Amino acid sequence: MDNGGNLEAQIDALLNVEKQMRLAGDVAGTRKAACDILDLCFQSKAWKTLNDQIVVLSKRRGQLKQAVTAMVQQAMGYIDQTPDLDIRVELIKTLNSVSAGKIYVELERARLIKILAKIKEQQGLIDEAAELMQEIAVETFGAMAKTEKIAFILEQVRLCLDRKDYIRAQILSRKISPRVFDIDPSKEKKKPKEGDNIVEEAPADIPSLPELKRIYYELMIRYYKHHSDYLEICRCYKSIYEISSVKEDPEQWTPILRKICWYLALAPHDPMQSSLLNSTLEDKNLFEIPKFKSLLKQLVTMEVILWTVLWNEFEGEFDNEKNLLGGPLGEKAGEDLKQRVIEHNILVISKYYSRITLKRLSDLLCLSLQEAEKHLSDMVVSKALIAKIDRPMGIVCFQVVKDSNDILNSWSMNLEKLLDLVEKSCHQIHKETMVHKASLKV
Repeated sequence: MDNGGNLEAQIDALLNVEKQMRLAGDVAGTRKAACDILDLCFQSKAWKTLNDQIVVLSKRRGQLKQAVTAMVQQAMGYIDQTPDLDIRVELIKTLNSVSAGKIYVELERARLIKILAKIKEQQGLIDEAAELMQEIAVETFGAMAKTEKIAFILEQVRLCLDRKDYIRAQILSRKISPRVFDIDPSKEKKKPKEGDNIVEEAPADIPSLPELKRIYYELMIRYYKHHSDYLEICRCYKSIYEISSVKEDPEQWTPILRKICWYLALAPHDPMQSSLLNSTLEDKNLFEIPKFKSLLKQLVTMEVILWTVLWNEFEGEFDNEKNLLGGPLGEKAGEDLKQRVIEHNILVISKYYSRITLKRLSDLLCLSLQEAEKHLSDMVVSKALIAKIDRPMGIVCFQVVKDSNDILNSWSMNLEKLLDLVEKSCHQIHKETMVHKASLKV
């Protein structure tokens, strides 16, 4: 009891000193007096008194910003030294309420919320942790280091994905521009100009920019897997593959390159997929995994792929990769791969044939008449190719029907070419005749 009374007496004495310093406008003195009060409470392990004093000091009339900032920063150092979780949470909440709405301690508040969200997550309260993190818009903080901002937003995205809130995860992920990962830190300005905000150094536990890049794309893969967007997943893996630390280590890049190949094979045919396919085929590292080079080669070659032959060759590889392709997505991925092979075959046939019977088309695709017609119709609807089916005759026509203007234009072009050739021929004959006559005269 005596110790408690002694502590109160010491605090009262320091509060008087703090008041005098504050009224005199002495920043250093006020800051020291406030920090001494907190230190006194901490040394005496009086946690409740510590919380009360933080609130009292921050609410004192005309309290200086520098003193509040110093108090919050000092009290944050006590968080890891609290005896139990309840006291820790109480201290964090006290500091959070003190720093709320104060722009000069926004950085500290963001870090406090992150610690509190981690505690909530460890208790299994994912929804509460996600909602806590969403309160903070770190992209507006001028004093926060770039890597710390990115790490904070990525944590927000991860919590949204954990609670299956995919819409908010996408909105938050758009706060990060992928181009920020390609900036060379050595070329950025180091010394702030006069009048610039001073950017604080990121804490030691914040990952480096290449590590953040990998985390970002891994989270985006989780998001795109939910929508089965194979091409975007492939592009994310491609970005991870291009990180220098990954590209230098065969143990890291080999599984990633395998995934790139699989997702390229699963992605629907379009210009972006075609471009990625060709650029991947040119990669020298693909020679290390010849089976996957063969898979991509078959997709690029304008020849019909027999599904049964392809599946017999790659079924083992696909089963090995199934878990990596996302568990439940595995079965769907198998069906999608078959669908891509059928689409490839229809595109190949459309290049070689202008007209073909449905019977012959279904034989080439190894499908029934109904299935062949359905796949062809789906591709026409998605504008992947142009075709018309004459059902009574059972004939598919891949030619584009030209209107009268197009036909007349092509005729006039052909006539122009013909007349041009006739004129050139006449000129050559005339030239030869003149040369022949000249030689006779001589």
